[in-house]
Amino acid sequence: FEPFGEHAVNASWVAVQELEKLGLGQIVDLHVTEVPVEYQAVQNLLPSLWKRYKPQLMVHVGVSGMATTVTLEKCGHNHGYTRLDNCHFCPESECCMEDGPDCISSVLDMDAVCKRVNSSELGVTVSVSKDAGRYLCDYTYYTSLYLGQGHSAFIHVPPLGKPYSAEELARALRAVVLEMLEQMEHSTVKQHCQHGQ
Repeated sequence: FEPFGEHAVNASWVAVQELEKLGLGQIVDLHVTEVPVEYQAVQNLLPSLWKRYKPQLMVHVGVSGMATTVTLEKCGHNHGYTRLDNCHFCPESECCMEDGPDCISSVLDMDAVCKRVNSSELGVTVSVSKDAGRYLCDYTYYTSLYLGQGHSAFIHVPPLGKPYSAEELARALRAVVLEMLEQMEHSTVKQHCQHGQ
């Protein structure tokens, strides 16, 4: 994501650019795109990215001022979008998809990814969340989960230096994404959330 609000430097974009330098190995075709912090831009951009690349997995990365760990989001939510974006706009319906389910989960088992990465002694703590925040992160995640039938992930990173550097965040993102791709080979997880809002 581009900068927004108090995040004049968006740690997620900086970390993803570092991840692009590291790469994911020769067999992974990595495409990196900066997403505007705008609801309408997300509605236009994501369908074109899914159509153009036909990814096995689309991973979104955002910054959270409340995060102190690299946080794997389990699901995206359809309703509750009342905060204005960078264009001072929010959806009149306050939702992502008019007829979409309230919540969509990733096909990935985020708890298993978290456990595997934390046991690797990476030096960066990974945690799991069920609430991506009802702003552009959650909006983007839900939209991507909807378009990709659950074949999406969202990772929140803390601001730079609180406590991790861009390089540390990039190494953590690399480990998480590689673990997710490994899991994709074997996973068949339910798509819709089982927890209440």
